[in-house]
Amino acid sequence: MTTAPVVNAMTVDVEEHFQVSAFDRALSRADWPRLESRVSASTDRLLTLFDRSGVRATFFVLGVVAERFPDLVRGIAARGHEVASHGYGHRLVYEQTRAEFREDIRRAKSLLEHITGRIVNGYRAPSYSVTAESLWALDVLIEEGHTYDASIFPIRHDRYGIPDAPRHPFVVTGAAGSIVEAPASTVRVGPLNLPVAGGGYFRILPYAWTRWGLGRLNALERRPAVFYLHPWELDPQQPRFAAGRLTRFRHYRNLHLTEARLGRLIDDFRFAPLGEVLDRQALGSEAGDEALNLVKAGAAPTRAWWQPTP
Repeated sequence: MTTAPVVNAMTVDVEEHFQVSAFDRALSRADWPRLESRVSASTDRLLTLFDRSGVRATFFVLGVVAERFPDLVRGIAARGHEVASHGYGHRLVYEQTRAEFREDIRRAKSLLEHITGRIVNGYRAPSYSVTAESLWALDVLIEEGHTYDASIFPIRHDRYGIPDAPRHPFVVTGAAGSIVEAPASTVRVGPLNLPVAGGGYFRILPYAWTRWGLGRLNALERRPAVFYLHPWELDPQQPRFAAGRLTRFRHYRNLHLTEARLGRLIDDFRFAPLGEVLDRQALGSEAGDEALNLVKAGAAPTRAWWQPTP
């Protein structure tokens, strides 16, 4: 008897090369309109690669990009990919109030649904900025009609991460309903979760690391990986901005290798849109031991935040 290969989730965060959070100190948002737009060309490069390989993905589209380039969003949907929300203005969740966050996600969801004529179910926060301090965002996402979120990274990082979060998709229950959380992928090595989810980790570390990590998830844990990248990561000719050494290293390192590595990855593993991958997980039967107990603002939890609600 043969075991069917695990189907992983391919996801893309559609944003301009200058809209990344790491450049917030180097660039003013007032500068954005005068900067060279490269998102359409780099996204089309990615779409062409997916077309050649028969891969369909989830594209988390930033609202300001969709507003400026609605035909880009229509093209993504027309080629069989899932369109989801990356919020409107690429602001970190933990730097917004609840009201600001609600307006941001509501504006983006409405805009994307108007452009595509399809319901937008998924959301990913800029820079994985749903952290232990901003878990309230999951309540707002439920209230605004999102059915899944992909904003938690279960690692330690200087800008994001909830290292003790569950490593695989799980259900979060709030006062207004429930939402599926799809964490960025990690492998467990000793006491640590190590990232194998894509992005800078895919560019900076050797390809063998990602191949080993996804292979371990698929073969040993029999779990799908949630992989991500940005169109600008396939654009080595993008302008360089003055920023801190660490920021420049994280953003520009190995851009010239991304496209070839991605080609290898989609040859080595199977991928589908995140919404479809989650639909196959039968999470309703698994959620009891991994459901989050949402931490209410100002309330002392009676148990660890990740433990299941009785």
